[in-house]
Amino acid sequence: MTKADIQLVRALADKRGRTEYGLFIAEGEKLIGELCASALRVRKIYTLEGVFEGPEVEVVAPRDMERISQLKTPSNSVALVEIPRYRLKPEELRRQLTLALDEVQNPGNLGTIIRLADWFGIRDIVCSEGSADCFNPKVVQATMGAILRVRVHYTPLAPLLSGAARAGIPVYGTFLEGENIYDTDLSPTGIIVMGNEGRGVTPEVAQCVTRKLFIPPWPADRRGSESLNVAMATGIVCAEFRRRSTATTPAAAPAGRQK
Repeated sequence: MTKADIQLVRALADKRGRTEYGLFIAEGEKLIGELCASALRVRKIYTLEGVFEGPEVEVVAPRDMERISQLKTPSNSVALVEIPRYRLKPEELRRQLTLALDEVQNPGNLGTIIRLADWFGIRDIVCSEGSADCFNPKVVQATMGAILRVRVHYTPLAPLLSGAARAGIPVYGTFLEGENIYDTDLSPTGIIVMGNEGRGVTPEVAQCVTRKLFIPPWPADRRGSESLNVAMATGIVCAEFRRRSTATTPAAAPAGRQK
C-alpha cells in the first residue's frame, strides 16, 4: 500500500473524512462478502492473500492491514464503500413503522438499534443531526450487516415529526410519565421516538409526540435502576409493537381450506 492509500483509509475513521470522500469503512470477510452481494458499491478491498478476488481487490501484507484496521485485533480485509444517499418520502411514514432517534450519540447504541430495526422489519430510521454517524466504523461493525438493509436518514426531527402529527400519523415516545406500554393501544404504523442516553427526548421533540409511552419495571412499585439503556428500551418497544401487529393479523387458512 502507498502512503496515500493508508492516509485515505485512516481519514475515513473521522466523519469529516467520510463526508469529504463519500466513503465509509467496512471490515471482515463476512461483512464485506455481504456488501459485495448488496446494492451498495464497494470501491476498494484491501485484503490478505487468499480472502477475496476481483478487479477492486488489492492484496496487502499483514503489516499494512494492522495499519489500516480500526479493530483492536486487525481483520483480514478492509473495504472502502460509497456512502448511499436515501430519500424518505412522506407517504412512506404513513404506511410503515419508523424509528426516530433524538440525539442518540453512543456509536454502540446506534449500531445495536440499527440491528434491532433490521430484526423487527423496520426499514427506516430517522436521526437528529446531533446523533452519532451511522457510518462510523464502530457503528458499522455493531450493526453486524444490518446497515446494508436499514436506511438511516439525518434531518431536523421537530419539523418532520410535527408535520407527521398534523397529517394524522401517530408519534410515540418513551417517557417516565407516559402510559404503560402494555395497557395502551398501539397502531401497526407510526413513528417511535427514542431519546438521548442521558437526557432522554429533547423538549423541542417532546412537543411533537402525540402518545407518550412508559416501560414499567417489575413489580411496578419496585425501586431499582432509574432508566433503561436506549438500545435495550428500543428492543422492548419494537417487540411490543410487532407483537400487537402479529396478534391483530388474521391467521392464514390451513392448506386445502383457502378461499
